[in-house]
Amino acid sequence: MVQLVQKYLSINNYKDQTEEFEDLFQSHPDYPSLFAITDTFDLLSIENVAVRIQKEQLSELPDSFFAVHKNNIVLATQKENTITIETEKEGKKVLLLDDFIQDWDGIVAVIEPNETSKSASFKTASNWHYYALAILALVIVSFVYNSYGISEILLLLTSLAGLIFSVFIVQEKLGVKNEMVSKFCSMSPSASCDSVIGSNKGEINKWINFADLPVLFFGINLLAVLANPSGSSVVIGLLSLLSLPVIVYSIYIQKWQLKKWCLLCLTVSAIIILQSAVWIFMMQPFVYSASSLFPYLFSLIVIGTSWLAIKPILTGKMKAEEEVNKLKKFKRNFGIFNSLTKEIPVLAGFNKLEGLQFGKIDADVELLIILSPSCGYCHKAFAESMELITKYPEKISLKVLFNINPDNANNPYKIVVDQLLEINSKNKDSVLEAISDWHIKKMGLDKWLDKWNSGAISMKINQQVELQYDWCRENQFNYTPVKIVNNVIFPHEYEISDIRYFLGDFSEAKSLRKVV
Repeated sequence: MVQLVQKYLSINNYKDQTEEFEDLFQSHPDYPSLFAITDTFDLLSIENVAVRIQKEQLSELPDSFFAVHKNNIVLATQKENTITIETEKEGKKVLLLDDFIQDWDGIVAVIEPNETSKSASFKTASNWHYYALAILALVIVSFVYNSYGISEILLLLTSLAGLIFSVFIVQEKLGVKNEMVSKFCSMSPSASCDSVIGSNKGEINKWINFADLPVLFFGINLLAVLANPSGSSVVIGLLSLLSLPVIVYSIYIQKWQLKKWCLLCLTVSAIIILQSAVWIFMMQPFVYSASSLFPYLFSLIVIGTSWLAIKPILTGKMKAEEEVNKLKKFKRNFGIFNSLTKEIPVLAGFNKLEGLQFGKIDADVELLIILSPSCGYCHKAFAESMELITKYPEKISLKVLFNINPDNANNPYKIVVDQLLEINSKNKDSVLEAISDWHIKKMGLDKWLDKWNSGAISMKINQQVELQYDWCRENQFNYTPVKIVNNVIFPHEYEISDIRYFLGDFSEAKSLRKVV
């Protein structure tokens, strides 16, 4: 499902948000439901709608959309009188319009195309660039010190191609999604690389499985050819020929047991067959010699031990990510969040507290933070709060109060609170910049006062500082920052940035309160 949504995002020019979508979607408590998809779109500020429509309105939809078909979420693409539906398990299927409507319950989800898309991330491409440069350097060194014939060059190229496809197979086995591989594996309706590679039919023992064999085979071949082209080529050709029974067994499993084709596996099989053909038609008959075996045995030891060392690390990393997603699902459960909130002990006098107000006042989520100018954690709390306000200006409002003893004349930072409240009373348009200079830019006290000293502090501001301090003391808020959301104390187990996970829940809760 992740790949389908990422494909849909790419179609609508949101390619730069595909990675963030995956993290948010897989950690959603309702994953992999349609609600989890649309709720994640909301978190990413992607305009979307999920509605039930009449079949006559189908032509009014964009070319691509999500639909519920036979109780499954599918990516649908309409063209004239046909609709192509796509799922990760079954791939693509072309249906006549009437056939689609027959098993469609009318529910669709669409997003607003991004007209100002950002440039795509090239992080993955850059990594491949480094790997390619490393291999190219080895090839150049090998060509300088060794002589290559046509057969050796063919074996070198096929080993390199086989290694690339073998890495893709390992990625599929570990659950690492690759957009290019996904397109390749879904070229045919009867193809499903994930179903074949993820099957337990490929398990050999707890240390190795069939998905490991190609990367070991081609990795060893490539290193052996680079080390000694003429000597290793004989061994590679013979082993490729001896691997043909394994290929036949693989095809048997795909055709008759799993009834799905793995295009990656078939490509690797074709490369091995090609290497066998090179040996049969272009190489000299195999003659035993230490010069032929030693480079291959050396490569076997190096690649074999390296892979056995690396594989547990990769597997552990993927399992750790799965556990993190499970914990995120637990953390994002609104019921659990609610159970950890606490009522404010003393609400009396709260309406008299005049803090700094940012964002939409009547927003569904009313966030209140109580800060101290000398508190390092308050810098982070304010920065996270402003990030939320910036990203969800219609959904979240922010109010800032201060907890500082007005009678403590030795506190050099009290003047920061006094000046912020004074600026707020005189010129509200400047107070955001003033508090940002302190808590986000972290200006020094002298520099900040040079910029924001507004003169004498009024009696009203002094009274307000005292009211806020007394209210905090009554509630035993002897720490900062204090985080309050919709008049309940925000749990210490959560970060302010986690509020974005519950925007829909807060809106629903507020609507229910209005009805009651």
